[in-house]
Amino acid sequence: MRLATFNVEDLGPSDRPDESLEARLPRLRALLEELDADILCLQEINAAHGAGGAPRVAQGLARLIEGTRYAGFVSSLSVRKDTQAPADRHNLAILTRWPIRRSEQLCNDLVPPLTYRYVTAGSSPPVAIGWDRPALHVEIESPDGATLHVINAHLRAPLAAPVPGLKRNADSWRSAEGFAEGLYLASLKRAGQALELRRLIDRLFDAEPAARIVVAGDFNAEPHEIPLRILRCDPAETGDESLAGRSLRLLAPPEDEAAFTVLHEDRRLWVDHILVSQALSERFQSLAIMNMDLTGSPTDETGRSVASHHAPLVAMFDR
Repeated sequence: MRLATFNVEDLGPSDRPDESLEARLPRLRALLEELDADILCLQEINAAHGAGGAPRVAQGLARLIEGTRYAGFVSSLSVRKDTQAPADRHNLAILTRWPIRRSEQLCNDLVPPLTYRYVTAGSSPPVAIGWDRPALHVEIESPDGATLHVINAHLRAPLAAPVPGLKRNADSWRSAEGFAEGLYLASLKRAGQALELRRLIDRLFDAEPAARIVVAGDFNAEPHEIPLRILRCDPAETGDESLAGRSLRLLAPPEDEAAFTVLHEDRRLWVDHILVSQALSERFQSLAIMNMDLTGSPTDETGRSVASHHAPLVAMFDR
């Protein structure tokens, strides 16, 4: 069994049209074919309204998988709670060659929005601070009849969240302390999303102690950072070996391979991950991070990669 995750980075038209889609499709398709995945988790799928204001459609995703092995896969796409249609930007998708028994998404369902009072924006009443996007959970019927739980996640990026009145524009702040509070809020959101995932995972273990669980996606955090520690619940940190069965294993490539999925200002960052429960850890064979493009990928006229600034990962398991 091959399971892959890939942040395809602002894929397809939205309310902010992406003129680079056509240039990116050939390389993205080639990468997907190379993954040869049975289950594929994608992040940053955009969706635009159809003619006459019709509900949003993920046109970029449809174009991406057209003519590939994934065209006939079963799929699940995240939606907005209020419209039950995809959001403008940054939707999640799971594609699988096997049947999906059930699909759900979580966004402040197991962890309520934070009640927060801004400290740098002057006198203001408490406000609710929620997550920017949901997590997507599907139950897949494996070839042996067992249920495989796949959770696709995209956590908040470590970019300062807006603080009322303290930004001049999208790229400029009015004060250092306002910027600092924005970073603080972003870290709260990212950790809160991780906690919600952890609570979902524990509910799955409550129902089935030996559950087969995969959590994959763009966590915007490296292995040593708080979101991954929340998700893993390593027995060395919980201090209770009886909880070991509820911990998750972070899959890693061989030690002689470079473990990075993003190249940011010449820094190699490992922020895209696949984590698995013990039942799947016992079947794990290998992990490949396909980051060969990141140091030499061609760019379009805007300077962005014609594929993605993220590397895809694929994990291999015994069935």
